Amino acid sequence: MATIALSAESFDQAVLKEGTVLVDFWAAWCGPCRMFAPIFEEASEKYPELIFAKVDTEAEQSLSAAAGISSIPTLMAFRDGILLFNQAGALPASGLDELITAINNVDMNEIRVSLSEQPEKS
Repeated sequence: MATIALSAESFDQAVLKEGTVLVDFWAAWCGPCRMFAPIFEEASEKYPELIFAKVDTEAEQSLSAAAGISSIPTLMAFRDGILLFNQAGALPASGLDELITAINNVDMNEIRVSLSEQPEKS
């Protein structure tokens, strides 16, 4: 599966669904982003059961601001609509493989219980 482009209009719908969604925030002028792009694309072929999405921070400035992006590339990983990973910096292929394995091994019931026990923010 190839990567999909996300916009402010499609972001929530993409990341809030069941399953794992990896989102790469990038820009064309960003050297590390260009280095990470083929690694991300290759992983999308290796893991067709996952959704791999990209957000062009130049074209989607309001979405990038809303997501708190302050450095690129930034990779976010969502599973079943819950953000499990959010980190700036390009990963090597082995690091991305390790992240995907870790995300797939998360006990989501445990995460949901943990989130339900947190006090609400006022």
